[in-house]
Amino acid sequence: MILFSDVGQAVANLRAQKTRTLLTALGIVFGVGSVIGMLAIGSGAREESLRFIEQLGVRNVLVESRPATSQEEFQQRRRSSPGLSARDVRILKANIEALETLSARRSMHPARVLPKPSRDIPELYGVEPSYSIIHSLHLAEGKFFDESDDAASATVCVLGEGAKVNLLGYGPAVGKFVKVNDSWMEVIGVLQEQIMAGAQNSGASMLDVNNIVYIPLNTMQYRFWDQGSNMKDELDGIDLRLRADADSIEVAKVVAAVLNSTHHNMQDFSVTIPAALLAQQQRTQTIFTYVMVAIAAISLLVGGIGIMNIVLATVMERTREIGIRRSIGARRFDIVRQFLTESVLISVGGGLLGIAFGFFLAWLIARTAEWKTIVTSSSVIIAFGVSVAVGVLFGIYPAVKASRINPIDALRYE
Repeated sequence: MILFSDVGQAVANLRAQKTRTLLTALGIVFGVGSVIGMLAIGSGAREESLRFIEQLGVRNVLVESRPATSQEEFQQRRRSSPGLSARDVRILKANIEALETLSARRSMHPARVLPKPSRDIPELYGVEPSYSIIHSLHLAEGKFFDESDDAASATVCVLGEGAKVNLLGYGPAVGKFVKVNDSWMEVIGVLQEQIMAGAQNSGASMLDVNNIVYIPLNTMQYRFWDQGSNMKDELDGIDLRLRADADSIEVAKVVAAVLNSTHHNMQDFSVTIPAALLAQQQRTQTIFTYVMVAIAAISLLVGGIGIMNIVLATVMERTREIGIRRSIGARRFDIVRQFLTESVLISVGGGLLGIAFGFFLAWLIARTAEWKTIVTSSSVIIAFGVSVAVGVLFGIYPAVKASRINPIDALRYE
């Protein structure tokens, strides 16, 4: 009964000063909304990054060729190293005990593609059938090519989601044909859209991972000639998938050591470990989220100071009321409870409005900046809990000050 009485009286007092109460609560509204919005950005960025790294494969080790930047550098390399080649594939198969499967990879930029692309010409990737397993590629239509297609150098292809729309539009694509340079390729599959958090690295160029035409590696070797390959290695990359019980970081050291021995320590390749990228990304994202939340929490601090300021002003205005209540038997604790209830109601109301503002802010950021945002229940609970705590902490001092007013002096106050 006492609680309901205090809340009812606090609501009545706050309603008597609607404008002032609303302006005071705005600090909490913006603070809670900012915290939720910043956490939503952090959660969205974290999920996109994790999905992209998982797409690379946390059990994978990726070996990339480093293209030479000049003819002189290329010739100097060739005096010591043959570059990334099929020989490296055989050596890795023989020496990496934790290896589950691997796929060599070659790529080129076609000179001509039919039907005429609606935007950039797709890249051409020659890969082994195991490539789809290594990178967990999911098909929207048809199937991925198999070992028999690769052995026969079959004129078949699988289109990335972007390449399919780019060449054949939005209708079904399986069974249709595309012409790459001088070879007609039958479309036997279309991949689902892949994550575009950054881009996959192919040599030194960044590319759209969805705007790719995949063909069997042997088809690439026997039916296509890359005119720009005079400074490229035989292979652009070797993607390895390890057994589930393998330590990818330790295996990557072995891979680097094996390739260094065959390349005579010529640094013409790089080894990427998605598992290590995942750990680094998680650390970076955690720091990023803490910084953003700390900045947003300043708004809550300002809102708390606003609550303290307005409650102090209210105490001064209601000094005579306090004196009357004390004179008819109200204890100091009753006065503390009364003013503390008002400050908590301001923070609770501001917190509830702030939650709505936070959802709107997350939606607005996702719509205008095209960043993925995710509002989690934990972020809402944290932001609202902090807003209530701010109301309590910043309301204690004014409430205690009100309770310490001398009743005689309060009754004389005008």
